[in-house]
Amino acid sequence: MFLAHPSGVVAASVTDRTQLDSAVWFDLLNPTDEEHALAERLTGLRIPTRQDVEEIESSSRVYAEGQTLYLSTPLVRRIDDLSFASPVGFVLTHDRLVTIRYTDYMVFETVGARLSKPAGQADAVAAPDAETILLLLLEAMVDRLADLLEQTGHDLDQLSKRIFHTQRPAGGDIDRTLRALLSKLGRETDLVSSVRDSLLGLQRIATYVRENGDRPCKERFAGRFALLSKDITSLNDYDVQLVNKTQFLLDATLGFINIEQNNGIKILTVVSIVGIPPTLIASIYGMNFKDIPELNWSFGYWYALGLIAATIVLPLIWFWRKGWFEQR
Repeated sequence: MFLAHPSGVVAASVTDRTQLDSAVWFDLLNPTDEEHALAERLTGLRIPTRQDVEEIESSSRVYAEGQTLYLSTPLVRRIDDLSFASPVGFVLTHDRLVTIRYTDYMVFETVGARLSKPAGQADAVAAPDAETILLLLLEAMVDRLADLLEQTGHDLDQLSKRIFHTQRPAGGDIDRTLRALLSKLGRETDLVSSVRDSLLGLQRIATYVRENGDRPCKERFAGRFALLSKDITSLNDYDVQLVNKTQFLLDATLGFINIEQNNGIKILTVVSIVGIPPTLIASIYGMNFKDIPELNWSFGYWYALGLIAATIVLPLIWFWRKGWFEQR
């Protein structure tokens, strides 16, 4: 999809050159080869491919070709309980902004809706230029990432309560509970890691544009770019805190799994120790030898039963005094 976002007008698909004069921002959403070629032909710019915007080297994510800035970053998206990162690219000139993305992001629709509002309406953007739109997009992305981190922090608080403050499930529910906790922690860890990559990419873009953009851009947006950098830095600090918390909760969950495994080993130990002596006694007195001393003893049978019972009861009492039978 190849969209143009004229100021004060709803976005529309680009089909010919006449639409270039009324818009500053052009948005390529999961473009086909034909749309990619059309964008290059109409704008006269080199539009990076998906392979280009997926490069991880810093020199491939932020660079200039003449007066044109090429910027890219991975951007995380969360759908229900699943998250993934997809590359986003920007081509910035003094009078035009081209964005390239390969999945829907609410921030693009949000900024696009602001641009489509007629001048004078609340939250409308009057006569936006390319740098203004880029800054609006970056600010919206940082706000969205802040919301994701805030939600992740709340989810981790709930997981912490489930791990440390919930009564132990009965029976086989403990296995399902621990598996669910591990799965949830894994998804939260992936999200926090992806958010950090996104913040790092946005920080690089903000710094590069601030240092390499047009002089008027530097002067007009110096304060907003400085504030944006502060927000990203604070979110990075919060992200590090969440990473540490997810690691702590993961270690705690694995610790509880080890406890459950030890409990299973305890049961096997009790069964082995309680079961082996009676089996040994029964085997001894079950041997078919003529001269067994207790063979003709009238109390031999009850003696053997008592000995078997004692070898069962005494180990059980010992395990009970050790606390192995306490309610867990």
